[in-house]
Amino acid sequence: MIEKLLSLPRTVWLLGLVSLFNDSTSELVYPLVPLFLASVLMAGPKALGLIEGIAEATASLLKLFSGVVMDRRGHAKGWVAGGYALAALSRPLFYLAGSWPMVLALRFADRVGKGLRTSPRDALLANSVNDDRRGLAFGLHRAMDNAGAVIGPLLAALLLERGMALREVFLWAIVPGLITIALAFAIKEPPAVAVTRKPFSWKLAGFPPAFKRYLVVLALFTLGNSSNMFLLLRAKELGLSDYQVPLLWALTSAVAMLFSTPLSALSDRLGRTRLILVGWAIYGLFYLVMGLNGFHALLLWPLFAFYGLFLAATEGAEKALVADLAPKNMLGTAYGWFNLTTGVMLLPASLLFGELYQQAGALTAFAFSAACALMAAILLPLWALRSIQPRSLSSTQEHTS
Repeated sequence: MIEKLLSLPRTVWLLGLVSLFNDSTSELVYPLVPLFLASVLMAGPKALGLIEGIAEATASLLKLFSGVVMDRRGHAKGWVAGGYALAALSRPLFYLAGSWPMVLALRFADRVGKGLRTSPRDALLANSVNDDRRGLAFGLHRAMDNAGAVIGPLLAALLLERGMALREVFLWAIVPGLITIALAFAIKEPPAVAVTRKPFSWKLAGFPPAFKRYLVVLALFTLGNSSNMFLLLRAKELGLSDYQVPLLWALTSAVAMLFSTPLSALSDRLGRTRLILVGWAIYGLFYLVMGLNGFHALLLWPLFAFYGLFLAATEGAEKALVADLAPKNMLGTAYGWFNLTTGVMLLPASLLFGELYQQAGALTAFAFSAACALMAAILLPLWALRSIQPRSLSSTQEHTS
């Protein structure tokens, strides 16, 4: 495993470092937003759902746009560097937020940056390695991303535990943000792949049926996969103190960091589907338990570690499967559709979850999410990928169904 990791191209490692510092910045801010809304700005779950839904849905449209343009021009670095820069510069401005609409505006700017960079970055990663190392490359990237997601919350918890106000903690996002920008502009892009001249099609013309069905199943799963901020809000309700909330999220990210690379690499040998199904099963069980009342707050720690296994098993495998199913000269557009599907569904998912949470209670909201995961897990092998053998999903030769 070590030799395989060291043999990965410089581009893969540099993109991983960019994600590490970017997520150190992002996850310093991210776990504190629901606390900031609830305790400082006095906004409830509905406002949180609206903020996260609008921000993520808008970002998803930009992910499709940037992916399509990347395919037409054959270059990704400008989109990647510009997107990381916009997000990094927006996060310290939470210090100035005096109302939830301003929080919405800043989250919007952050997600616009994510929308501009994500699809070109994923295509750049996929094009940087051979087919039989895609899972490993995406797994390493997710591991380094999650390493940043450990550092950020730990720093936030340390600052809060020492009595620093929430607003002042946001200012600490400046330093890792500037390092992110410098690293992003240092990326040396490999030679451009053949560009596509095909006109853009909202009907996904040029993509195989299996890829289209895969997107439908992802949409169903994402309908029950609302913003993770609801998990942090729920943890607070179940008895965790403010400084423990980012620590809990750091634990989740640490588990994902440790297991992302080996699990994603395992999908290169055993097939993507099995890893995704295991991850979705973990997700459904976790959400069912989180909806319950009456258990001790100490149980939240092993539960959120369990949730980290879901992230490790699915994040890399889901993205590697996109490259397995899509034509090579349309990878930017393919990742655009993938990110659009998983992102735009966050608007109805977050709004619906927030409404169910506030009106019907936590159990109803979390049970709905678990049901969506179960249905998606059934449809993925039996419908979406029904004519593709599980082991063949690590090969780009199976593009039709």
